[in-house]
Amino acid sequence: MNENLQMILVNILPLLAIIVIGYFAMVRPQQKRNEKQNLLINGLKKGDRVVTIGGIHGTVKATDTQTVTLLVGRNQELTFDKQAIKDKRPS
Repeated sequence: MNENLQMILVNILPLLAIIVIGYFAMVRPQQKRNEKQNLLINGLKKGDRVVTIGGIHGTVKATDTQTVTLLVGRNQELTFDKQAIKDKRPS
């Protein structure tokens, strides 16, 4: 019986190692990126300079629960979903 248990462990251990390595190599980094993006989106306030995923640079004029209004160019306003904000630039 003890020999069978050892055989099962020897066969399962490499599979478990691959799963653990895969988690730390792929899943965890993505969770950290999502967490960072959520903090960025929830922390947007009037006057922040941002870049959208489409590459549009603008200044936050207003935000609500789902959208953000950006000032771009000369008094032009564009409204985006908050998820479209890629990065925040230094003021």
